[in-house]
Amino acid sequence: MEQYQEFVANNPVLFVALAVLLATITFVEFKRLTRKYAALGPNEVVRVLNQEDGLVLDVRDEAEVRQGRIKGARHIPLKELKNRMGELQKYRDKSVVVYCRTGNRSAQASEILCSNGFANVINLHGGVVAWQNANLPLSKK
Repeated sequence: MEQYQEFVANNPVLFVALAVLLATITFVEFKRLTRKYAALGPNEVVRVLNQEDGLVLDVRDEAEVRQGRIKGARHIPLKELKNRMGELQKYRDKSVVVYCRTGNRSAQASEILCSNGFANVINLHGGVVAWQNANLPLSKK
């Protein structure tokens, strides 16, 4: 035990870095375990879309959407989502698949949807990048 105390006394920066790293890992894992939405990969999302009638929501910016989107997706940029929540109310009890480019903005959108009472929200893990890597099609229309 004395060796640990000596190490901490001689290397306070390393000890603080370790504490910050452990706190960060704990926080991220806690958020992952307590989130109210599912995070599914492209193949699982295709299965959900084939089995259930729901909404596919694209939360990317307009310039990104012009490069292609999942067929049938509705486009509402993340920055407009809170103000346009009324347009989505009829999907509250249906599956809502949310995606962006890499999955970060869609995770934020999924949180917003869950906090507004949407029951079955699914975040496309990896976003359009993962969708394209799985060789799934994008529509230019």
